[in-house]
Amino acid sequence: MPESILNVSSLVKRYGTLTAVDGISFDVFRQEIFGILGPNGAGKTSTLEMIETLRPIDGGEATLNGLNVKSQPQQVKRIIGVQLQSSSFFDKLNLKELLELFGEMYGRQVNARELLAEVELEDKAKSQVAQLSGGQKQRFSIAAALVNEPVVLFLDEPTTGLDPQSRRHLWGVIKRIRSEGKTIVLTTHYMEEAEELCDRVAIMDQGKIIALDKPQALITQLLAGGFTKERVERLANLEDVFLHLTGHVLRED
Repeated sequence: MPESILNVSSLVKRYGTLTAVDGISFDVFRQEIFGILGPNGAGKTSTLEMIETLRPIDGGEATLNGLNVKSQPQQVKRIIGVQLQSSSFFDKLNLKELLELFGEMYGRQVNARELLAEVELEDKAKSQVAQLSGGQKQRFSIAAALVNEPVVLFLDEPTTGLDPQSRRHLWGVIKRIRSEGKTIVLTTHYMEEAEELCDRVAIMDQGKIIALDKPQALITQLLAGGFTKERVERLANLEDVFLHLTGHVLRED
């Protein structure tokens, strides 16, 4: 059996009379890319924020790399990296200076150029965040989340708002980070992205996990139940046309 690095048991989050996360349980294996999927309001972000120690846990528990998230939040913060949907950075510092500053916050010296190379931004070391494209900003926020050499990296909708080339390029960055030993937990609204990146996915709805398995296993289960599409799937879609005409090469200033 794969080694579990994150164990979530009967986790609950309430906002007044609303139960946003309703007693969910799951494990994440070491060096896995684990996806949490669901419609808006399903409880995905609340789940991540509890595990990341950003919101208090109202019921159940989560254990990350042997640490209890509820009772040992400071220790947990030291071993996780968090990339949010939107991030704000000091606008007077360049990328290299920002990463070095974040390193000091963790009490460690960092090789900023090495981190930037990890996300293919080494040539932007002297640039400010405001000068970056959307895809570059997303990659830099991942570099910032790697400053403390986390054992688990959390990505909340990392490719939202990116063009097809930037989105696929970021997939490659995420896969490479995992290949270097990191465990990654991500949320996404792109089902193609989940199929491409995730070893397993949990599908949430109304605060509960309603399915959890490998993407292909879930598809196979659906087909075995007699599911058929109302129309035959086309061999290509508009994104395929776009990439064929404009190329897969990433274009950045």
